[in-house]
Amino acid sequence: MSQSSLATADQAQVKISQSRESKWLSQRSLDEWSLGAVLMIGVLALFVCVVLPIYTLLSKSIENKAGDFIGLANFSHFFATPSLYNAINNSLLIAFLSTFIVTTLSFLTAYGISRTRIPLKGLFRTVLVLPILAPSLLPAISLVYLFGNQGIIKELLMGESIYGPIGIIIGSCFWTFPHALMIMLTALANTDARLYESAEVLGASPMRTFFTVTLPAAKYGIISVAFVVFTLVITDFGVPKVIGGQFNVLATDIYKQVIGQQNFEMGATVSVILLLPAILTFITDRWLQRRQSALLTSKAVPWTAPKRPWLDRTFFTLMLLVSVVIIGIILMAVYASLVTFWPYNLSLSFKNYNFDLMDGGGWDSYWNSIQMATFTALIGTVFIFFQSYLVAKLKGFQLLKWCFHLFAILPLAVPGLVLGLAYIFFFNAPNNPLNGIYGTMTILVVCTISHFYTVCHLTATTALKQIDAEFESVSASLKVPQIKTFWRVTLPVCMPAVLDIASYLFVNAMTTVSAVVFLYSYHTSLASVAVLNMDDAGDIAPAAAMAVMIMLTCMVARLAHWFLGSVLLKHTQSWRQK
Repeated sequence: MSQSSLATADQAQVKISQSRESKWLSQRSLDEWSLGAVLMIGVLALFVCVVLPIYTLLSKSIENKAGDFIGLANFSHFFATPSLYNAINNSLLIAFLSTFIVTTLSFLTAYGISRTRIPLKGLFRTVLVLPILAPSLLPAISLVYLFGNQGIIKELLMGESIYGPIGIIIGSCFWTFPHALMIMLTALANTDARLYESAEVLGASPMRTFFTVTLPAAKYGIISVAFVVFTLVITDFGVPKVIGGQFNVLATDIYKQVIGQQNFEMGATVSVILLLPAILTFITDRWLQRRQSALLTSKAVPWTAPKRPWLDRTFFTLMLLVSVVIIGIILMAVYASLVTFWPYNLSLSFKNYNFDLMDGGGWDSYWNSIQMATFTALIGTVFIFFQSYLVAKLKGFQLLKWCFHLFAILPLAVPGLVLGLAYIFFFNAPNNPLNGIYGTMTILVVCTISHFYTVCHLTATTALKQIDAEFESVSASLKVPQIKTFWRVTLPVCMPAVLDIASYLFVNAMTTVSAVVFLYSYHTSLASVAVLNMDDAGDIAPAAAMAVMIMLTCMVARLAHWFLGSVLLKHTQSWRQK
């Protein structure tokens, strides 16, 4: 066939597709148009809550205090100031060392859980993820009591100070470890026994099998862990603020520029610099995940760990040591919160829990956190899941869906401290019609939902993609409104994911510091911010007590999640039982 004939055929095919699309558009029901309008509202909400604040932050970084455009002058001043420029080197040093330690340790512990026959795997799995329930400030406070100037085991540092890079690295490793472990467990969860059988038949040694079979199969998980930990550490504010001493990092420099010197333009400049490594790691991680191919096919044979007594004993010892360290740091914070006056009066009392006598916000800040976390979980779960449903299941509106997905992914690359500062610039502007929510509980809820939006969106999308699109097609053929299909079919089927999203939002709303440290007011102080303020005021024991209260609240939330799951899912997931 000639090229002209092919071109004519292609044009005819395009015309047919266009005519079908136009016909479909004209046949859209009122139900579809209504849901499309809801999707449009979601796109506008993310545009206002994520895109516009980031754009305003970027604009501020190239302006002076009068609001005049000055180009890259702020960046030139930053790099010309040694104390500010050194913060980049310090941040990179801390991030690289912490990433190496956490990636190695999380791989070994995940290997011990997934690939050995050690006992008490369930207990170890529970203990190793406990730090995710505590604010990042808690390990820093515990380290002060353990290795500080009056620490109980400060001799173990052999004269070195915990106030600096050593303390930041230990604290960062503590709170980022559970995030890395969960990813690594997923990477090592499935494997094909045929690969190990082939290696054994070919006479490969256990070490060679590890490097040629196990490690390559988990490489994408290892890379993802490295990028996640690097981003979390380099953007963390809590640990270096409490235990960093005079060791400046980018995150604390932003806080000092904004709170200490009221230099918002330089704060925006440092924020943009902090944004760059986070965006770079995010893009690289997305690119690597696209290159990942399926390693577990339909013909795969499940692999069972063989009996290797010496290896099992080695990994059991490792798991025991890591668990003891995690429990020890947590118990140290609990003990410090109960000591009457450290280190002179070690009798136990609840004196430090009388928060109303301390500088920082009192018990009101704790109840504010409960309120904010509850609103975040309820409103965030409803909005995120329904909008994800529209993106996954609503026919047409491809441009809106593309924009929504882009805006939903963006918060993953934006550090909480940067987003909080961006909210100041955007919502505190006098000409902004939304200026009225600044300093209220509303802006704290909106910022927290926006900050943790991406993980929840991906969770909901993954659950929704597992449901066959035929449900919507059958409903449409029977002229059943799509919203009724959502309520009767999709929501019950996806209830486990809905509960996971609500639990995730509640726990992170209770523990977050960086995203809200710039946005609270006198009447909306939060528990995590109160920990920071009490530590600044020298009330370290009450700060430990408030951190313990946050952790206990998150534990209760997890138990509630488990209870709701066991009770509610019995009525919505009975179809899964044979």
